[in-house]
Amino acid sequence: MIKLALILVSAIALPLAAAWSAAPGDVRVQVVDERGMPVRDAVVEIAASGAAAGRITFPWRMAMAQKNEQFVPGTLIVARGSTVAFPNLDRVRHSVYSFSKPARFSIDLYGRDQTRSQNFPIAGSVAIGCNIHDAMRGYIRVVSTPYAVKTDHNGIAALTGVPRGAATVTVWHPRLRAPGGELSRKTTITGGSDRTKIPVKLR
Repeated sequence: MIKLALILVSAIALPLAAAWSAAPGDVRVQVVDERGMPVRDAVVEIAASGAAAGRITFPWRMAMAQKNEQFVPGTLIVARGSTVAFPNLDRVRHSVYSFSKPARFSIDLYGRDQTRSQNFPIAGSVAIGCNIHDAMRGYIRVVSTPYAVKTDHNGIAALTGVPRGAATVTVWHPRLRAPGGELSRKTTITGGSDRTKIPVKLR
């Protein structure tokens, strides 16, 4: 009877242990500059080895508006293969173009309350401009992972549900002094609460 009880306990404990070892974790990354000051609107991405395959979605709209002669938001994270809308909320006409390698395109002038769209099938960084207003700059970061978010005013990016195990953390910012404006480091997600600070050099 005791032997049977031990077998039953073992049968229950093994799946529980396996589930615990694969439990996802919360990751908190703070990006700071050379002076230790927080870097806002840096994109933090985590490529996790245990990530499930499937369609990637984010809670924000796949849209970058033109408002007050600015692109809003200034940096937008989208999943690879997404179609992004560019609504014109200004009283003047705008165009949208990019010479970036992941997405070279040009959208002709269009007016207020009109919208154009563009698909982004290749991961990478896309700098956006307007042919009429040279000061307008926007950035679209196309990612292949569901674990991606911008840093807040404290330079903090908080991600939840990241699979435990080996992973690569990538930080991107248009002013970051590194090839392609990004740097990466290897890490291990523990399945608990992972916190790290990443210093970067800005232009």
